[in-house]
Amino acid sequence: MAYTQDNSPFKKLKHTTTGKGRHFLKAKEGAGMTQAGRDAYNKETGGDLKAPQPGGGARRDSYCARSKGQMNMHNIDCSKTPDKRICAARRRWKC
Repeated sequence: MAYTQDNSPFKKLKHTTTGKGRHFLKAKEGAGMTQAGRDAYNKETGGDLKAPQPGGGARRDSYCARSKGQMNMHNIDCSKTPDKRICAARRRWKC
């Protein structure tokens, strides 16, 4: 059984990848949240989500390490399944 958080702010967001004001990109577009999605999340939670940092830096290093752990945990090989969302997001972050 998967663990779910009942009070997660992501549950309150529209999980849409099509149409005007969509909050997430499709996997073919690089996955991840759109600016509208980040704005909605920040408004809901008072957070400060930022856009991907493909140019390098501490945020990029942290994301790449974290996502590598997710890939290992779920046995995902991007050379075999490049259309997975995690693989697209890692390409977008230039991991």
